[in-house]
Amino acid sequence: MRKLTILCAALFCFSLTASAQDSTAAFDASSPAGEPAAPASLIPADREPWQLGVGFQFLQFNVLGQKFHDYGYQADVTRYFVNWFGVEGTAIAGFGHSGSPSITANSLFLGGGPHISVYNTHHFEPWVHVLVGWERFRFTQSPVLGNNSHAAFMAGGGVDYKIGMGRIYWRVQGDFMGTNIGPPGFSKNYSVGTGLVLNF
Repeated sequence: MRKLTILCAALFCFSLTASAQDSTAAFDASSPAGEPAAPASLIPADREPWQLGVGFQFLQFNVLGQKFHDYGYQADVTRYFVNWFGVEGTAIAGFGHSGSPSITANSLFLGGGPHISVYNTHHFEPWVHVLVGWERFRFTQSPVLGNNSHAAFMAGGGVDYKIGMGRIYWRVQGDFMGTNIGPPGFSKNYSVGTGLVLNF
C-alpha cells in the first residue's frame, strides 16, 4: 500500500511538470517574441517620405563652341526611404541667347539618382545628389547648330532652411553639369539656383 501511494504521488508530480511545460510552450508560441519579424518599413522614422521642389536656376554652358547662359525653371521630386537617403528625379528647362548676332539657345535636362541629406532637428539641412540623365539643346535660329542631345549628369548639393514647423524648406543649391555634345567634346557646365520645397 505504501508503494502504491509513492507511485501515485510520483505520477501526480510528473503530470504537473508536463502540464507546466506545455503551458509555457503555448505561451511562447502565442507571444509576439514567437512570431516572425515584420518586414522593415520603407517609411522614414522622423521625416515625411516625399519632397516636391520648384525653383529658379542660372545655368552657364559651354557646348558646341558656344558660351552662353540660360535662365531656367526646375522641378524635382524626392522619395525618402530612411531619414538620410532618398531617390530624386529632376527636370530643368532653360531659356537664353547665344553669340552675336544673338540666337536662341534653350536647354532641357532630365535626370534621376540618389539624394543624401544630413537630417537633423535644426533649421539647416545640408544635402548632396548625383543625377544621371539626358540633356537637350535647341538653337532655333541656327541651321548649323540645330537640335542636339546626349547623355549627361549633374552632381552637387545645397542647403535647405526649414521654415516654421519644417514642412516648407527654402533651398539654395549649386551643381556641376557634364555632357558630351559634339566638338570640342566633354563640356563643363555649371548652375546655381534657389527655390521652395514641400514635405508631405
